[in-house]
Amino acid sequence: MNTKQLVDNIFRKRSFLCVGLDSDPKKLPSSLLERCETPAQAMLEFNKAIIDAVAPYCVAFKPNTAFYEALGAEGWETLTQTVAYIRRNYPDQLVIADAKRGDIGNTSSLYARAFFEAINVDALTVAPYMGSDSVKPFLGYDGKWVVLLALTSNPGSHDFQFSQVGDNTRLFEEVITTAREWGTPEQLMFVVGATQGEMFADIRRVAPDNFLLVPGVGAQGGDLATVCRYGMTADCGLLVNSSRGIIFASNGEDFAEAAGKAAQALALEMADQLKIFAGK
Repeated sequence: MNTKQLVDNIFRKRSFLCVGLDSDPKKLPSSLLERCETPAQAMLEFNKAIIDAVAPYCVAFKPNTAFYEALGAEGWETLTQTVAYIRRNYPDQLVIADAKRGDIGNTSSLYARAFFEAINVDALTVAPYMGSDSVKPFLGYDGKWVVLLALTSNPGSHDFQFSQVGDNTRLFEEVITTAREWGTPEQLMFVVGATQGEMFADIRRVAPDNFLLVPGVGAQGGDLATVCRYGMTADCGLLVNSSRGIIFASNGEDFAEAAGKAAQALALEMADQLKIFAGK
């Protein structure tokens, strides 16, 4: 999926919502666990129901691979089947594997092959700490995106990301500025946590036209209006992710219906923000 297709989908749906499929087996509805033979099977059925319920209101899905890898080979197969289900039934959705990979070049090449070829996701989160040779192998796929960690939403982001690396330059700014030399805005997105608030203005000074993947709205306390005020562009430029606040809106039999309502409510807020800050 290229930028034009993504932007067209955002304005067609009046939403820039990404739904995180962080399907923790310990949080799945008990009724679902009881009627499935294994937690992995319950996870797949849960994912399908959630996907069907929220697809009208979102433009992207982001399975966090840790929840699947924790179940071993069966969990990995569930991840593969989840992506295939989205591809088959909702081909207009961007699929982001939240795996935070990044290693020496030959290893990164194999990670890229695993996610972009074997599982066939559109985008992959990547850690930039090891530098260009650990990131560039992911950039060699047409129509695929690298979503590079830049300024994250967790409290520990202040341990390193705000460190001064030069006159008036912080580490997260250096990461973005340098990474933009490796790939175009058609290839590179950046992760910027919603909890960073007004820092989005600083992000936009160094990455004016890259899409930003924004976790932290909802359960982590990020404010959508602030994110949009400082981070939205004329083409939107944002994918705002919500995971727990949507997929675990209910743990009863109505879990899918509740997820759909939660996604719809957030999408309606996003439609208002598009009018205000993108003028569309």
